[in-house]
Amino acid sequence: MARGRLRIYLGAAPGVGKTYSMLSEAHRRVERGTDCVVAFVEHHKRPRTEVMLHGLEQLPRKDLEYRGTVFTEMDVDAVLARHPQVALVDELAHTNVPGSRNEKRWQDVEELLAAGIDVISTVNIQHLESLGDVVESITGVRQRETVPDEVVRRADQIELVDMSPPALRRRMAHGNIYKSDKVDAALSNYFRPGNLTALRELALLWVADRVDEYLTEYRSDHRVSKIWGSRERIVIGLTGGPEGRTLIRRAARLAEKGAGGEVMAVYIARSDGLTSASPKELAVQRTLVEDLGGTFHHVIGEDVSSALLDFARGVNATQIVLGVSRRKGWQYVFGPGVGATVARESGPDLDVHLITHDEAGKGRGLPVARGARLGRSRIIWGWIVGVAGPVILTLLLNTVDLGLANDMLLFLTVTVAAALLGGLYPALASAAFGSLLLNYFYTPPIHRLTIADPRNIVALVIFFAVAVSVASVVDLAARRTHLAARLRAESEILSFLAGSVLRGETSLEALLERVRETFGMESVALLERESDVDPWTCAGSVGPRPCVRPEDADVDMPVGDNMALALSGRVLPASDRRVLAAFAAQAAVVLDRQRLQHEADQAKELAEGNRIRTALLAAVSHDLRTPLAGIKAAVSSLRSDDVAWSEEDQAELLEGIEDGADRLDHLVGNLLDMSRLQTGTVSPLIREIDLDEVVPMALGGVPEDSVELEIPETLPMVVVDPGLLERAVANLVENAVKYSPEGVPVLVSASTLAGRVEVRVVDRGPGVPDEAKERIFEPFQRYGDAPRGAGVGLGLAVARGFAEAMGGTLNAEDTPGGGLTMVLTVRSAGQLPLMSPDASATVVP
Repeated sequence: MARGRLRIYLGAAPGVGKTYSMLSEAHRRVERGTDCVVAFVEHHKRPRTEVMLHGLEQLPRKDLEYRGTVFTEMDVDAVLARHPQVALVDELAHTNVPGSRNEKRWQDVEELLAAGIDVISTVNIQHLESLGDVVESITGVRQRETVPDEVVRRADQIELVDMSPPALRRRMAHGNIYKSDKVDAALSNYFRPGNLTALRELALLWVADRVDEYLTEYRSDHRVSKIWGSRERIVIGLTGGPEGRTLIRRAARLAEKGAGGEVMAVYIARSDGLTSASPKELAVQRTLVEDLGGTFHHVIGEDVSSALLDFARGVNATQIVLGVSRRKGWQYVFGPGVGATVARESGPDLDVHLITHDEAGKGRGLPVARGARLGRSRIIWGWIVGVAGPVILTLLLNTVDLGLANDMLLFLTVTVAAALLGGLYPALASAAFGSLLLNYFYTPPIHRLTIADPRNIVALVIFFAVAVSVASVVDLAARRTHLAARLRAESEILSFLAGSVLRGETSLEALLERVRETFGMESVALLERESDVDPWTCAGSVGPRPCVRPEDADVDMPVGDNMALALSGRVLPASDRRVLAAFAAQAAVVLDRQRLQHEADQAKELAEGNRIRTALLAAVSHDLRTPLAGIKAAVSSLRSDDVAWSEEDQAELLEGIEDGADRLDHLVGNLLDMSRLQTGTVSPLIREIDLDEVVPMALGGVPEDSVELEIPETLPMVVVDPGLLERAVANLVENAVKYSPEGVPVLVSASTLAGRVEVRVVDRGPGVPDEAKERIFEPFQRYGDAPRGAGVGLGLAVARGFAEAMGGTLNAEDTPGGGLTMVLTVRSAGQLPLMSPDASATVVP
């Protein structure tokens, strides 16, 4: 069965019209004859949205009871049984009520898609998992309902539903989003113009990045090399010289002039010895470009100009920023330079900026070493000079008589020139050919190959020997220079690789992306298999269409017996395989490290679980057996026929049984709560409530005269789970009463601070030193072993866990004058709600 298609309406904030747009699309499809049903749409009592539901088939929802309240969720089984062509599922990031088929609604959607049902859904930008920290820094609220970015990125179509902040605030003021009693609070908090503008920009940039991914994939699939200036992307060509900082700052200013500009700094490591970079300076420039919001790239290229242009076209850049050459005027005789070459070959779609700087014209610091590598064109010129040079020189010397010694020096000059250009073999040919011409035209007898004077024979032999020696030395020097330059380039790459490891860039995907970028490949994949007969599996890959077998790759680098690095895009020269082998070995190490880290995390979880179980067994053996022993003794006494108990004695024994049962109930309750916190199954049901409705109920387990309560009537409502808040306060109060001196009541007060509500439980007990204030919140910790108390040391741990589950905090402070104060902080209703404004009343972390 073909997988269904997912369409998502993405908004910057609640109320922009995502659900309305989704229902409008549903009406259009129904009019075209498409089988479209409403699987779950929440109109939030918005009249216009509710009207749009008319005329659409709505599937029944599933009722679930949780903590005495009935909630409705999407009935996945009903949707699968109905199997429409298209299902509307609102609020993709919603967390289902405990007891549902799946924990998250996006998991329900995955089931529908796998069954071949197309799904249309909605989500706000603040619910994307990767943007949680960013949204919290903007709005001050941590979103608890999130959806993995990959789920949204895999959508077949993403449509942005946009609305300007003033228009959205007008909708809010007119009561089109929230009820009138919540409008003022919303406009003053979440829906402030600054918040909405920042969220809108976040949504636009996220969608723009997604569009850019589509564009990159399309250009790669269709092999489009022409620049498409859809977005300003500036590439900075760095040489490792001090002028790089100036170029980076200039490029950053250029990027700021255009919305969404992107800066990419690239250093080309060339193997011909023409560039010399300071690793320290490159590290400084890398830090600078990253601080300015750009990215740093390291690429190998035989020719700097070509490599830079290839990189710019590969990333669809629109501008290149280069510095004016540091070469002195006389050095331009060796060529126009990188800047002029890039400007000439960039084409009409790629702008090149040449930036002046203080180092311009001051020299490179190292001589320009043309000829460090004997390329094909140089070898051809070497043969031309070695063969045609002696002929041309002979024609010139036939017009003037300079003497045999001068003629030999001129022919030796031609041989040296051939060696400098083409290496050993053109120089040998030039020496041999020049010797014949000297013998035939200038050694008596002329125009004959015989030599009459023996001294001329010695002269010709010396000429040939000197020519061969000079050619050999020149060729050897050129090859060693190339080898040294190659090793230097390799050392730069390996140093950069080691620096990446030291900087903590240890993810396999980041390393593979570095390989792809360094060698200019289309895709890189790390393949592995269990044995020689097992199929290959992909441990990690980057780029489009990664290879699934080493045999399909343009370059494969084995790593051991059952692992290989497969690259596609072009064939690498053998000289690059040594560096590639280092990358491959590092990739294997990174993969092993990731797996070992995963195993270590699992082992840590097991060790923590074993520690909890060990402490639990110790607690069961001591704290639970004591009330059980008391209950057993009292029951045995009551059932004894040997003793006639008076009514007072029976009442006392029954009271002991009741007290022991209450202690057991309290201890078992804390153990179960701690177990729920450890397994992450605490599911708070957040709603607004007055604090004076919850706190008095938490005092039922302590004597009436042991607590003083001070809760002002002017306190705002709090956004909490009433049950969890009651249990947390009860544990705090019981702990305070346990340590407070006889006759000194515990004070429970509440106040507001910076838009939050603080509940303070103050006792006058012995207090806790600063170094132990965090340790007392750990499970099974009892400060001083509390001889007066009965418990397993879970009360404070459970209280903090419940507080954090509701988005609050719990900390310990010293009481002025002696004692300990527990400060429980929760959100007030006047602040931005803990739950999403677009979510239902059920909020589950």
